[in-house]
Amino acid sequence: MDFRRLRVPDAYEFTPRVFPDERGSFSAPYQEDTLRAAVGHSLRLCQTNHSVSRRGVIRGIHFADTPPGQAKYVYCPQGSMLDFIVDLRVGSPTFGQWDSVLLDATSFRAVYIAEGLGHGFVALEDDTAMSYLCSEPYNPSGEHGVNPLDPELDLPWPADLTPILSEKDRVAPSVAEAREQGLLPVYDDCVAYYDKLRSIPR
Repeated sequence: MDFRRLRVPDAYEFTPRVFPDERGSFSAPYQEDTLRAAVGHSLRLCQTNHSVSRRGVIRGIHFADTPPGQAKYVYCPQGSMLDFIVDLRVGSPTFGQWDSVLLDATSFRAVYIAEGLGHGFVALEDDTAMSYLCSEPYNPSGEHGVNPLDPELDLPWPADLTPILSEKDRVAPSVAEAREQGLLPVYDDCVAYYDKLRSIPR
């Protein structure tokens, strides 16, 4: 499995080998040793999530209070989607910057999103499935979002798709509003938490 750092610090892309034969194919989208080599610590697995979306569905941009936040390891076992990682950590040198990765059921490419980063995606075809491993269980009081259509973010959602959003995502605050409300993670708090995770013995 290969990996590379994304433009947003503390986010990574992983590309596993795919082994096709006359029966179909086999791949291992998550491999702990490779993740640890990239991130510097293992993923504490507390919950797995799975969603299925129609073409044009946008989910996100979501983030959680940090610490502890919620790191995510995301891949697409069915269909295809354009995945976005946004740096929402106040004080980060790359605050407001984003990166995107095409995830699909051909390459089984995956992304790791560290605690404090924003995450969202758009389904590029019907019945697109997203599976992700989470470092912390769902905590409703600590979960937040910013509007994925916020002009300040200017994310390049595909022009040929009609966006389909949940009511919660549609009325989510802009990045500026979330910052004013004190909802966004603080960069120094996130970095301290990453260092704490790296200090835990394997």
